Amino acid sequence: MNEPPRVVIADDQALLRTGFSMILAADGIEVVAEAADGGQAIDAVRKTRPDVVLMDIRMPEIDGLEATRQILSTAGPAPSIIILTTFDLDQYVYAALTAGASGFLLKDVSPERLVAAVRMVRSGDALLAPTITRRLIERFAPHDEHTATLHRDLSTLTPRELDVLRLLAKGLSNAELAARLQLSETTVKTHMTRILFKLKLRDRAQAIIVAYETGLITPGTAGTPET
Repeated sequence: MNEPPRVVIADDQALLRTGFSMILAADGIEVVAEAADGGQAIDAVRKTRPDVVLMDIRMPEIDGLEATRQILSTAGPAPSIIILTTFDLDQYVYAALTAGASGFLLKDVSPERLVAAVRMVRSGDALLAPTITRRLIERFAPHDEHTATLHRDLSTLTPRELDVLRLLAKGLSNAELAARLQLSETTVKTHMTRILFKLKLRDRAQAIIVAYETGLITPGTAGTPET
């Protein structure tokens, strides 16, 4: 994991692709391909096997949502996908996250934030602030109990795993989780691995969404410290 992340940039605006590519390259991150639509993005991922894809949602031909689904449904190792959007409340962003994207960024993101985001998702973290997640859930998530029950069954989790998932959804990092629960970071990572396996999830972003959708954590309590 010491090697720099390898990135594909998919956006129909050439100027944005060029700008992002220059920003990433200046920080030693390798941009292995660029794509102007979802079909090109799928082909680029297949050919270059990147670590991270920066994926615009609204592109011609195949859009970013369908491209995300196809990339993440392919057998074998899949890249982490960061959704690019001009809006921070977009139903397509929510759909992409539930499909397995690792988070999203606004297109006017600062260079420092862009670089940090790529490195963050490459290391396995989710790029979802609790406040943004809460707003997305409130606007676009299914709210009936039947849908939530069908979506995931949390009864397979141990009480400790539920604690980890609840705190994760409140935005705590692995280090903060370890301190709060008086565990080692290695143990926290083990709990996270088991949670993802039991719930058949790709990553932490999906786990956060499931915590809200199933009612494990409610929008009104996301910012409330655990006692």
